[in-house]
Amino acid sequence: MSLGLLSLLVATKSSILVGGQAVIEGVMMRVPGGYATAVRRKDHSITVEKHEYQSARERHRWMGWPIVRGVIGLFESLKIGMATLQWSADIAIRDEQEDTEERPESKIATFLTTAVAVVLGIGLFMVAPLWITTKLLNIEKQMFAFNLVAGGFRIFFFLLYLFIISRMSDIQRLFEYHGAEHKTIFTFEAGLDLNWENTKRFTTYHPRCGTSFLFIVLLSAILLYAILDTVVMAATGVITLPLRIVMHLLFLPVVAGASYELIKVTSARMDQMFFRMLAQPGLWLQRITTKPPDEQQIEVAMTSLKSAFGEAFEEYAGKEYVAEAVA
Repeated sequence: MSLGLLSLLVATKSSILVGGQAVIEGVMMRVPGGYATAVRRKDHSITVEKHEYQSARERHRWMGWPIVRGVIGLFESLKIGMATLQWSADIAIRDEQEDTEERPESKIATFLTTAVAVVLGIGLFMVAPLWITTKLLNIEKQMFAFNLVAGGFRIFFFLLYLFIISRMSDIQRLFEYHGAEHKTIFTFEAGLDLNWENTKRFTTYHPRCGTSFLFIVLLSAILLYAILDTVVMAATGVITLPLRIVMHLLFLPVVAGASYELIKVTSARMDQMFFRMLAQPGLWLQRITTKPPDEQQIEVAMTSLKSAFGEAFEEYAGKEYVAEAVA
């Protein structure tokens, strides 16, 4: 989830964007000005790593433009997410082997794993839907129909992927920490004290979740890629499978940026029926990607959030917040 600066929205509620990510036996929380990761160790203690962080969007005005800010925010989130996931993995390895020595080979393994995952992701969610639609149906020049079918295959593969990984015990544990992250953020945004009892009031399904964002990307891609194909066809007079694949990959940052704007508007206007309906599919998917956490997992998430704010936590705590509105 991307971050924004604290600003006054209405007289009774302020606007802030707090986000996070589940990691191995822990949670990363990102707040204005920094982020922290808390991990439960094998001896049941909690280890925390905190970093100060200023988004490039705050340093360069043009990076805060609509669409562009979404691309920048996604890149920064992926960069921070991979680093914190690597840190939690290193701790898990040290705990398992009872050895505190650094292991540079684990970083190499993580890089290779990430590279393979990216290639497989492009193949499964970009190339395969376009190839299957081209080979099965003769609708290559019917732009909306083609992308509607390809988008349907893309969504099917995404749901199948979520279902398969959700059967794994390690992923189930990760999804519990994902639920702890959401419950903690809900409790903070409601202005309540961060404790186990207060988190029981809230669901694990959050409208700003990365799962919801990915589903918005899948839906947005259908319309935006149809428009792109129409422009390419008008400019070149042809639309081939290789050309489609290349153009769709190049246009993916624009789709992600537009989806970022849409999910920000949606999460800030959940009191309106249209936006509640738009957010609903992503919330349904969180029935797969989040699970009810236990008290110890909630403690880890709360430790992460408090550590991210640091000494400024008391300044932010005890107020009601809504998601930052699009400027």
